[in-house]
Amino acid sequence: MATAGTLHDAFIDELRDVYNAEQQITKALPKMIKAANARELKQAFNDHLEETRHQIERLEQVFESLEEKARGKKCDGMAGIIEEGKTAMGEDFDEPTMDATLVAAAQRVEHYEMAAYGTLIAWAEAMGHGDAVSLLQENLEEEKAADQKLTKLAESGINEQAAELAHPEGEEEEEDEPQARSTRSSSGARGRNGGAHRMVGRR
Repeated sequence: MATAGTLHDAFIDELRDVYNAEQQITKALPKMIKAANARELKQAFNDHLEETRHQIERLEQVFESLEEKARGKKCDGMAGIIEEGKTAMGEDFDEPTMDATLVAAAQRVEHYEMAAYGTLIAWAEAMGHGDAVSLLQENLEEEKAADQKLTKLAESGINEQAAELAHPEGEEEEEDEPQARSTRSSSGARGRNGGAHRMVGRR
């Protein structure tokens, strides 16, 4: 009868999964750099490509600290996220929209990695693998910083520029005017019939 796997086995399996995920990212980022239009976004992707190479080196040190061979196991989750990004890059979007889409794709990658590193760190701590914890924590902090940088880029102009092209100012006013008249009319009717309040949600 085969011996049941332990948390150590699960940890190594997850480590190999992340190792492969980082390797996939090093192949995907150059294509994202080429597809990006904003100079700041290109630079952010370039910076993270260099970080990812260092993250792979740290993962190899984790394997070494556990006396395990550094090898990957295909990460289907990352493969799917990257494939979605490729599909988006194949769309005929205007430049700001393409950049907004690239930010979204990159943040999906970051969030996946952050979840994976969080699990690895928790398991390494539980098993007393101090060296592994330190190395994995460095990778996690870089992923968090990259995610925050992407959010700032999106909020500092990329999303706004894409939205302006989606709804030009004149077109938006034209479309909103009949809706505004309708809202005022229906609001007044509700007020006469018992003073009901309108709930306006903010996204």
